[in-house]
Amino acid sequence: MTGLRQFAAAGLLATLALMVSADRQPADPLAAAACDGCHVSSGAVEAATARVLHASQEKLCSDCHPRAAVASHPTGVRPSMQAVADYPLDWKGELTCSSCHDIHAQRHGQLRGDKRRREFCLACHDATFFQQMADGGRSLAVSGHLETIGLDGGSALLDPYTAQCMDCHGERGDGTVEVTSSANSRHSGSGVNHPVGVEYAKASVFGGFRDRTALDRAIELPGGLVSCISCHSGYSGRHGAVRRTSRGGGLCLECHDL
Repeated sequence: MTGLRQFAAAGLLATLALMVSADRQPADPLAAAACDGCHVSSGAVEAATARVLHASQEKLCSDCHPRAAVASHPTGVRPSMQAVADYPLDWKGELTCSSCHDIHAQRHGQLRGDKRRREFCLACHDATFFQQMADGGRSLAVSGHLETIGLDGGSALLDPYTAQCMDCHGERGDGTVEVTSSANSRHSGSGVNHPVGVEYAKASVFGGFRDRTALDRAIELPGGLVSCISCHSGYSGRHGAVRRTSRGGGLCLECHDL
């Protein structure tokens, strides 16, 4: 009897473990969604037309993930390198959300394939792409997105993107950066200082700034605040490169109406 009881107890524990594991699995957000919510179809989605969507993937994905592409690997662009079959482009030949993420995987949106971090990046990028960066690409290989889920910035002065930038650049980088008590970002090794955490709309009231609607799309103002990512691009050939805009005269004149 003792053996049977032990066997039964082990079986019960295994069942409970499976139930707990199942409860912890995130629900598929697309399980209750209609296919034609994303796909152009009057009925069942056919393989031949599955890639034709009502809008760009960036627009469709942002309905549920509104901040995922604010500071992330470029998407909605034609790649400059040879496309890799394991990471498919969309019907326009552009790299999109589903190039890296398997939207209909068992775990919604999981990364494609088995490679992760640096090896995942090197599936498309040449090693020299990272070797030219000051940190060897470590800051980019961690994630394709600068996530803000569950973050409040840690300070009333900072947006969550700037807070994460400071986690690294406050102590290391080409030159350390500090944010003063007056919310001024100070770059060591240069005379470049600029406020962060400032509400652009409120500052514009005093004059000397262009209307927000007139700014280049490359300028990010998360939550309406001036941020590190307003001027710097984390995901570029040179990590932290100053953003390029279409306006002549440089980045400063994109916002400052001098």
